[in-house]
Amino acid sequence: MIILMLGAQGTGKGTVAGLLSKKTGWPQVSTGDIFRKNIAENTKLGIEANKYISSGNLVPDEITVPMVVSRLDEDDAKDGVILDGFPRTVEQAEKLDEILKERNKKVNLVINLTTPREEIITRILNRRVCSNQECKATFNLTMNPPKQEGICDNCGSKLVQREDDSNEESIRNRLNIYDEKTSPLTDYYEKKGVLTTQEVSEKINRLGQDVAQDVYDKYCKE
Repeated sequence: MIILMLGAQGTGKGTVAGLLSKKTGWPQVSTGDIFRKNIAENTKLGIEANKYISSGNLVPDEITVPMVVSRLDEDDAKDGVILDGFPRTVEQAEKLDEILKERNKKVNLVINLTTPREEIITRILNRRVCSNQECKATFNLTMNPPKQEGICDNCGSKLVQREDDSNEESIRNRLNIYDEKTSPLTDYYEKKGVLTTQEVSEKINRLGQDVAQDVYDKYCKE
């Protein structure tokens, strides 16, 4: 089964994808994590990707698509995969459909997360992530703080703020790009009959774990 996560930055895509991954055993494939790993290791891909990410822009398809294709062909993704952060445009979605068709596969479910805009900005500014790439745990200083300040509850590594999470202007730019480039994907997948939209918001007391459980119960249980 192939699941895609849609939603603006800060809606909790990574949280929901991670929880579903634990419940199903299917790998969570995050293009963001792969980019950050390459940036940290100063690879050629990382250097090129960072030029776009640091300014809040989308990484071009010629960098992103080959990377995703390679990941989908790995052994742990054969039975199912949860794509978090790809596709981001209709053009990427069409390319993904072509790639999957060649492998006699298709997108089975698209989870679209929505959250009020100002709540998103507050979440991102307060987001901290584990510096250990094998852990990748995410915390929020107001909603889900670590037990010990600056330290990951799971592995004890240092928590860091992503460079592109520390600047409100950059965050708003990313959200504007989402509205322009990525939001049309909801129409694309709704027409295919595979879209479910789920609201994640403190105002309605419905967070990522609630969405993950509901989606698992409705779509993923055998």
